[in-house]
Amino acid sequence: QVQLVESGGGLVQAGGSLRLSCAASGRTFSRYFMGWFRQAPGKEREFVSAIRSGGGTYYADSAKGRFTISRDNAKNTVYLQMNSLKPEDTAVYYCGAGLSGVLTTAREYDYWGQGTQVTVSS
Repeated sequence: QVQLVESGGGLVQAGGSLRLSCAASGRTFSRYFMGWFRQAPGKEREFVSAIRSGGGTYYADSAKGRFTISRDNAKNTVYLQMNSLKPEDTAVYYCGAGLSGVLTTAREYDYWGQGTQVTVSS
């Protein structure tokens, strides 16, 4: 069992930055691939970024060049550094953990956090 707790969301002006954190419980964190998804009101949950246990990273086109995902296995934490934020980045951001499957697909994740709200004002 893995429990995930996100933090770091908030209100920021367009062009600003935020760093999201996702702290995981359990001793097997390093085995999981970790992903960030987001969901805006009235929209489906969409992939943002993911990182494999070995460190390989993946980004949605909307995140490339602006967001950076990283993980610290010693701290059981994954981060999402978000720069040059835009109003269209406004959403609830969710952290997920999975062991196998396509890591850009939400249904492949076994565990989810409760989400953290990111609001970008214009």
